[in-house]
Amino acid sequence: MVRNTAVRDGGTMTTTARTPHRLAVLIPVFLLAYGVLRLIDGMDGDRGPGVAWNLGHGFFLAAFLLLGALLLSLRRLVPRSTSGRRVTANTATVAGLSGAACFVWVILGDLSPALHAAAPLPAPLQLAGPLAFQGGLLTLLTLLATARPRRLPVWTPVLTFVSFALITVNLDLLPLAALTLLAALAPLSLPRPSRTVWSV
Repeated sequence: MVRNTAVRDGGTMTTTARTPHRLAVLIPVFLLAYGVLRLIDGMDGDRGPGVAWNLGHGFFLAAFLLLGALLLSLRRLVPRSTSGRRVTANTATVAGLSGAACFVWVILGDLSPALHAAAPLPAPLQLAGPLAFQGGLLTLLTLLATARPRRLPVWTPVLTFVSFALITVNLDLLPLAALTLLAALAPLSLPRPSRTVWSV
């Protein structure tokens, strides 16, 4: 059974003012909007510049800009209990931000053919970027789920991985992947008056 408990440190309530609860909702919603608009754009058998394409990519761009902010917020939540965890968290954050930057680069190129022609994303980064982003985010979530006391339930990184897997299988599954990510980040989506400790 999953249980969440508010705790105090040294008799002083530890607040979660920095908990990224808004990001945990906005990011999946923007990804869902992109996924739905992508399906609408492809209903005529062709995907390309147009209202649905541009609007969808606008949501996609906003989602990845917010994902960059989420990575930074999660890094601040990782306990600095050991030097190994600090190094791992910092490395994961840098990797995640680098990967998110690659996504932003591609999205801007999709919105601007001239930019894509002038500065396409290098081929090695087309593979390394998504892997760096996914690996960075999953590592931070795992650090929070394995912290003592636990900051997130263990199913948060698991569902996040499932969300990524759905997108890898078929981009048409983006709406389902977005809803899965919304469920994964649900523990972050509600602001709490004190730090929450999760136990299984």
